[in-house]
Amino acid sequence: MSTILSLAIKYEHDVVAARQRARQIAWLLGFESQDQTRIATAVSEIARNAFTYAGGGRVEFAVEGRTAPQLFTVNIIDHGPGIAELPRILGGQYTSPTGMGIGILGARRLMDNFVITSGPGKGTVVTLTKILPRDIPAVTQERMNELVAALARQRPRTPIEEIQQQNQELLRALEELRSREEELRRLNGELEDTNRGVVALYAELDEKADHLRRADEMKTRFLSNMSHEFRTPLNSIQALTRLLLERSDGDLTPEQVRQVEFIRKASHDLTELVNDLLDLAKVEAGKIVVRPTEFEAANLFGALRGMLRPLLVNESVALIFDDTSGVPPLLQDEAKVSQILRNFISNALKFTERGEVRVSAALVDDGEAVAFSVADTGIGIAPEDQERIFQQFGQLENPLQRKVRGTGLGLPLTKKLVEILGGRITLASELGTGATFTAILPVRFAQAAAEPVAANPAQPDIDPTRLPVLVVEDSPEELAVYEILLRGSRYQVLHAATVRQAREMLRRIAPRAIVLDILLRGEDTWAFLAELKASDRTRDVPVVVASMVDDRHKGFGLGADAYVVKPVERGWLMTTLDSLTAAQRGRPVLIIDDDETSRYVVRQLLNGTRYETIEAASGAEGLERAREQRPAAIFLDLVMPGLSGFEVLDALRSDERTRGIPVVILTSKALEPDDHRRLDGKVTAVLSKSSSSREVACAALDFATSHTRS
Repeated sequence: MSTILSLAIKYEHDVVAARQRARQIAWLLGFESQDQTRIATAVSEIARNAFTYAGGGRVEFAVEGRTAPQLFTVNIIDHGPGIAELPRILGGQYTSPTGMGIGILGARRLMDNFVITSGPGKGTVVTLTKILPRDIPAVTQERMNELVAALARQRPRTPIEEIQQQNQELLRALEELRSREEELRRLNGELEDTNRGVVALYAELDEKADHLRRADEMKTRFLSNMSHEFRTPLNSIQALTRLLLERSDGDLTPEQVRQVEFIRKASHDLTELVNDLLDLAKVEAGKIVVRPTEFEAANLFGALRGMLRPLLVNESVALIFDDTSGVPPLLQDEAKVSQILRNFISNALKFTERGEVRVSAALVDDGEAVAFSVADTGIGIAPEDQERIFQQFGQLENPLQRKVRGTGLGLPLTKKLVEILGGRITLASELGTGATFTAILPVRFAQAAAEPVAANPAQPDIDPTRLPVLVVEDSPEELAVYEILLRGSRYQVLHAATVRQAREMLRRIAPRAIVLDILLRGEDTWAFLAELKASDRTRDVPVVVASMVDDRHKGFGLGADAYVVKPVERGWLMTTLDSLTAAQRGRPVLIIDDDETSRYVVRQLLNGTRYETIEAASGAEGLERAREQRPAAIFLDLVMPGLSGFEVLDALRSDERTRGIPVVILTSKALEPDDHRRLDGKVTAVLSKSSSSREVACAALDFATSHTRS
């Protein structure tokens, strides 16, 4: 940490001087005008508190961190009597007659990070932190000397000049607001002028879209129904022709055999057409379900080799499968990948009279995808026809093509399947030189491998016997290291590869700790660290920064609980997590029940366990205690006078301070279906008072404190 200036607060005009210096330093460091005002206002509020309640103190201005963006830190220190109602002030529940609580809360909102420590007779220390703009280079010692010299040259303003400066800032803010209001009024006028036309256009588009949707649904329904209706007689025809060819009811003449084989071939071709139509109907109706599983390319090739051997009726053609030892395991839909390759290979065998059909697989796109290629030495495809073969019923004129005419749906269906799996198809061919069809597929199917972007993402698979640790890390190799380090321990690794994923995960789970890498792909997480420590929901979750960036002072300045430069050692990680989660486990369990006997029973059930208890005899008292003390979990009765348990639960879930606290219902009420619907998604367990035991209560608490947030 590099100190810029230290200023004593002994007299009232020193508070004005602290505000002036805060603005001057913020300007010299490159903050914008609005941020200069925010910083100056926050420093002024806390400095005035020190003067008013402690009789004076000291303000220290400093820059922390060795890499950009650095931190501008202001420490305001006094040796007064301390703040007696600090938890209630920070919770927004208490304001002194002179308005001290409002000033503290206001200052906290104005800065990126706000830490206050106070004790009776020990004074108060307030640390205000603001992240420097990203485009400002790191402040070196030479630059620091220039800042100090520049401050020495600036004369302090008089109180009247300071008031004038504040008035100018207010006037600029008002002018900016007025300008924005005028712009909004102008835009609203333009929107009103065009709104009628847009509404009419949308109505027409909706009507046409509805017609198209109905037509598409009718087409899909027709294809699906007719395909199913055709399958039964076709299967019967094939079964009967097989019986005839096997001479089950007597011999056939050579001419009859020829006729039956024509019938069998026609039914087989029609079955292929029906199957392709049905698959296309499913794709277009969005009914294709991707089921990713992990499999080896070598095993897939082995299955295809055995499956397609019967198609090798021409001894002049060799079917060759290349070695796949360099291809890692894939997380894809194996059945659909097999269907794609079967189509490529069967087409290649049909249109190759001599030579070979070679099937290969190789890593591409920096190891993120696998290219499955099927190369043949057949008739080839002219460049002008290469786009047409991927259109439905698109077939080419060729003597060989007429002999082995297909449905014209195989390649269009294959292309759609490849796109569904997140890949793409390429084709390299010239007439008479063969063709190479390539399906390039991700090694890991996107929705299975990466972030959950759906509106309602799937819940992580939480192990209730272990403590969840959220690892924010974009490197698969580093993630594997964490899984190895914590394997066999009481900690379960949950993964987020981006800040967006981490925010989404934190909305759905309550991790016991967070391991945070500073440099993710395309973003750094300094601001996210400040966000974690500023939010009421995550402020108490320990954060371990593990990064290649060695900037401990900056990390601790933004609220990190531990900092390590990679590589991470197992012993250090286990000791750190044990220490941080042990402190977290000290939070009590709140029992909300109007019946004293019931509270006593729960208290006795938890006596001798690692859980301490606090009690509330009414719903209103329970809400107040939950907001003040933020317990690890809550036992809640449903039937209470005044506020019922349902109303208490709704109030808990609507308050940002208590939304993440797990709730276990403990009631003697026989729950109706409507009761279950009201509780669904809001509680982690429902227990009966008549059948609860110590084991059941502790198991419910262990599950609640390590499982998902409601």
